Amino acid sequence: MMNHDKKADAFMLVGRVLLSIIFIVSGWAKITGFAGTVAYVGTVLPFPELMVVIAIVLEFVGGIMLLVGYQVRLAASGLILFTAVAALGFHTNFADQMQTVHFMKNLAIIGGLLYVKSFGAGKYALGGGKKGMPMSDSPAS
Repeated sequence: MMNHDKKADAFMLVGRVLLSIIFIVSGWAKITGFAGTVAYVGTVLPFPELMVVIAIVLEFVGGIMLLVGYQVRLAASGLILFTAVAALGFHTNFADQMQTVHFMKNLAIIGGLLYVKSFGAGKYALGGGKKGMPMSDSPAS
């Protein structure tokens, strides 16, 4: 039977992996479908090419950082900002049930990212920290 700390570390790893998947997959989709993404973003935001490049960096790179447990507080901060902008910019047509679901999903993701920002990556992370504060992601950073 695992003790509490080992369970917490395992849960933190699983949580990071599950949170990272949506960002990595979405970032990759933006890379492979760049032109279509730019056209869509251009209907809502100015400078769509720049906005999509920023989104790719935040989602894909931030998602990988979250996955491997490197600088997760920094990654979580960027992903919180990205997810909030996406929710407010693209998912506020509450007359459309799917947009409401996407908005609420983004709020739930932000909640999970706040946990990562608060507690760090856990033991199973690049840099191998202790008690949720890996050396590569110390509170001083």
